[in-house]
Amino acid sequence: MKLPVYLGLLHTSEGTLADSFRQVSEGHGDEPDIHFICQSLAAQCDQHQEALAPVIRRYGEVADDDEPERLHADGLEDTRTGPVGLLRDLQDLYLLASLVDITWTMIKQAAQGLRDEELLAVVTACDGQTSTQLKWLKTRMKQAAPQALLVAE
Repeated sequence: MKLPVYLGLLHTSEGTLADSFRQVSEGHGDEPDIHFICQSLAAQCDQHQEALAPVIRRYGEVADDDEPERLHADGLEDTRTGPVGLLRDLQDLYLLASLVDITWTMIKQAAQGLRDEELLAVVTACDGQTSTQLKWLKTRMKQAAPQALLVAE
């Protein structure tokens, strides 16, 4: 069974996404909505990791460093500056959140195949929040794009 590979990927990716939300929150603290919302979204990612703990105890996990590089996502180590920097950082968060989202989808398919109600409950709660994170990121990028791309600095 390869479910532990994807549980490891999801566990690591949620942590990477949480750290990256915090990085953007701190790096773009002059944008109040970015600061507070990114802190809240990071806390959601932390909760997702906690919700995965009993599932990981049951099925195990394979750390993503034992898997091919293609199954690894690097987080944001620093933030860019200015309006274009904010837009690029939000885009990076969107890519990370997309990885998390599709991984939840694959784990949901496995949970359905296993008829694992506990895992399905975890997926349902967490995947919905990840979808909301993606929607917020997309909306915030749409809001930032005209200023960043059309207004001269």
